[in-house]
Amino acid sequence: MTMKDYLDEFKADAVALYESTPGATYKSIVAALRSWSAAARADCG
Repeated sequence: MTMKDYLDEFKADAVALYESTPGATYKSIVAALRSWSAAARADCG
């Protein structure tokens, strides 16, 4: 997998979300993102 160039603002928002979520782990953040992504796909089609 290649690294994508993300906007600095996107990266800062992602870090802020992680740091502001008590007890968050990288694994839990990934699971939430996967869930949100699946829901967005379902809404579109």
